[in-house]
Amino acid sequence: MDFWVWWLIAAGGFSIALVLTAMPELGMLAAGALAGALTAGITDSVVVQVIVFALVSTALILAVRPIARRARVQPPALRSGSDALMGKSAIVLERVDATSGRIKLAGEVWSARALGEDDTYEPGSQVSVVEIDGATAVVM
Repeated sequence: MDFWVWWLIAAGGFSIALVLTAMPELGMLAAGALAGALTAGITDSVVVQVIVFALVSTALILAVRPIARRARVQPPALRSGSDALMGKSAIVLERVDATSGRIKLAGEVWSARALGEDDTYEPGSQVSVVEIDGATAVVM
């Protein structure tokens, strides 16, 4: 059997292992094995095939892992849902104190409460949303 077939079998094995374990490094090894199969189609030298496999696999791992690590560590650039409302300003519609109140936030009327126990905000004043607690905006 030709060596390119063995390289394709190795690429298939790495691909199956990738699906079963979700380890992205195995995908890089599968790509290296495909490069080894292409090299086997060009030359009969097993040493050259192994070198190409090692170089392509190593290069892919070294290039992709830092990108993946950065994507995993950094928070998403786009906040959505209640996270997107934190830090926004709102207008007080009904007096806001530590227990109750109403504000207009992002075009909608929200129930609200003040962050501090002694803080109160009168209608028409502008407040900033600190957090969203269930369906209540905590403001200051």
